Amino acid sequence: MASSNRTDVIIDVLRDAFAPLMRADPAAFRAKYRKMARDPHAFYRGSACLFFNDVTQETDDWAAHGSERIWIHGDLHVENFGTYLNSDGRLVFDINDFDEAYLGRFTWDLQRFAASLALVGWQKALPEDAIRKLIGRYVRSYLAQVNHYVASDSDDDFEITLDTAEGPVLTALVAARQMRRADLLDGMTLMRDGKRRFTEDGTTRRLGRDERAEVVNAFRGYLDTIPQSKRFDRDLFYELRDVVGKSGFGIGSAGLPAYNVLVEGYSQALDNDVVLSMKQANIPALSRFVDTSEVDAYFEHEGHRTVVSQRALQVHTDPLLGHTSIDGVGYVIAEVSPYEVDLDWTEINEPEDMRSVVDLLGRATAKIHCASDEDSQQDLVDFDVEAAISRSLEGRRNDFVQWLCDWGIAYAVRVREDHALFVDAFREGHVGIAAT
Repeated sequence: MASSNRTDVIIDVLRDAFAPLMRADPAAFRAKYRKMARDPHAFYRGSACLFFNDVTQETDDWAAHGSERIWIHGDLHVENFGTYLNSDGRLVFDINDFDEAYLGRFTWDLQRFAASLALVGWQKALPEDAIRKLIGRYVRSYLAQVNHYVASDSDDDFEITLDTAEGPVLTALVAARQMRRADLLDGMTLMRDGKRRFTEDGTTRRLGRDERAEVVNAFRGYLDTIPQSKRFDRDLFYELRDVVGKSGFGIGSAGLPAYNVLVEGYSQALDNDVVLSMKQANIPALSRFVDTSEVDAYFEHEGHRTVVSQRALQVHTDPLLGHTSIDGVGYVIAEVSPYEVDLDWTEINEPEDMRSVVDLLGRATAKIHCASDEDSQQDLVDFDVEAAISRSLEGRRNDFVQWLCDWGIAYAVRVREDHALFVDAFREGHVGIAAT
């Protein structure tokens, strides 16, 4: 009976979150659900809505003094970390993918990561004690970095770079440094009449006249959302060369309309063209389970919310980050960067290999909570987050670490059980879309 009730919860939550997108693109959602069926962590990645359904019903007293309502990532798992080239031109390793960012308890990001780490540890057959120590190490690293921000006058003096990284994180940064813009362009475009055009393949489509006109108009509106300090010479840099419809995104973006836009770039040299992604922004999972009235009133649309959130959570954001809308629906625009390398957990198998990684990931998590981009103008959170977190945990940090270790391990067990229930429900056609 208990498993039957939990299956109903899983089905209801997924249907509520994804029903419109399922109807819009059933094939994309069938592919999404097949990916989620692959293993418990893939299921966890694709079901942030279920996570927030659960944690928003729990009560705890860890977040107070304002830390119960700060900017959070909203989907913090072990695979949402990687490299990027920041607006200062430096290769940085940091948290990525801010599509689910919203206002919430600082603990929710830590809980989501802890359960993710426990799931990966289970898949690598680590004993529970080893998993517990890794979660504890991550949390202590997070708290140490919060302490640093409390004591520092500057919130942007910590970065994971080629000079400060080690182990698998350094490997990712070295790999990113070896990448070339020309290689990315050659893989996505072809030359025609001395100019680049997008290659037409199974993930792209040419647009009809009316749709292309809408996208071009939306692109022009996007240019006004780039902060003045990050703008290039518009007459040259942003000159539009080509646009196509785009599909084939990851688990979280299934069914969302998207386009790729090719612009002139840093110079008229053909290997300096820039590819931008224009993707419809989704409703963040957390917003379905909390009071959204004040937050919703602050934003024009979900694209605006995503961009404001990212600037609030990330230092030196992509200088091409901006937003626009088509028929009142929000879109996020950002560079398809040739310098992005995700952290590869395939060969990170032993606890000793994972320790230095989780140390850095803990510090990176504290950074997104406590620091923001120089162009972040939001005032929904207008206090020192690090001070609020520190006051919330004063005199009970060890208890907090213990609680989070226990919670992460226990929730990972639930996710493994939920995954099995989801697979059965999907096979039997109960999740809103047929398996065949």
